[in-house]
Amino acid sequence: MIEMLAQPEIWASLLTLTIMEVVLGIDNIVFISVIVSRLPEEMAAKARAIGLTMALVFRIMLLSVLSWLVGLTAPLFSLGGHDFSWRDAILMAGGLFLLVKATHEIHKGIEGDEEESGVTAAKVGYAAVIAQILVIDMVFSVDSIITAIGMAQHIEVMVAAVVIAMGIMYVASGPVANFIKHHPTTKMLALSFLLLIGVALVADALGFHIPRGYIYFAMAFSAGVEMINVIADGRKKKSR
Repeated sequence: MIEMLAQPEIWASLLTLTIMEVVLGIDNIVFISVIVSRLPEEMAAKARAIGLTMALVFRIMLLSVLSWLVGLTAPLFSLGGHDFSWRDAILMAGGLFLLVKATHEIHKGIEGDEEESGVTAAKVGYAAVIAQILVIDMVFSVDSIITAIGMAQHIEVMVAAVVIAMGIMYVASGPVANFIKHHPTTKMLALSFLLLIGVALVADALGFHIPRGYIYFAMAFSAGVEMINVIADGRKKKSR
């Protein structure tokens, strides 16, 4: 272990894998930030912490069973000339879940809904949020770790990269969630991102891989435009 620390290629692998895990974790941050936005502030902070902790646990568990994880990419059956594996099934389920969830949230945002009130409603909402975070964590964890396997040869490096990336994601998730909560238009944009991610997961499961770089560029460009709108709107309000 100590000898590994003296090898430059180990540090290069750790840096590269950490950056990749952070980038792949953007999907997770967006989902968690949107899903906790309806909770009270204290519950939202706790839900974010639990959600990212579960994501970390899932990733470490998957790293401990690499041989089983690699088996998830083995073909199960063929349909229309495409070989479907367990990974494809997981991505398909996760993509459809994101599409349904984002569509439902957009509908509520446009049509309006009657919010439940009281401690019981808050507890039910909190339990539902944790359950949904649990489901999507499983999807993102499988996709993230399978992608990372080919980038590092040592499991110690993988675990270290995952832990560091989760720490960065936890620090970033708070400001992102608060910003989304206080700016309704950005929440709608985040829900659109979830629709985009859901489509990408379903397409990937069907054998039509959409490069993540294209998706993240579109997200970054849209977020940049929205930031300009938020700043312009803030200045208008101050000048009144």
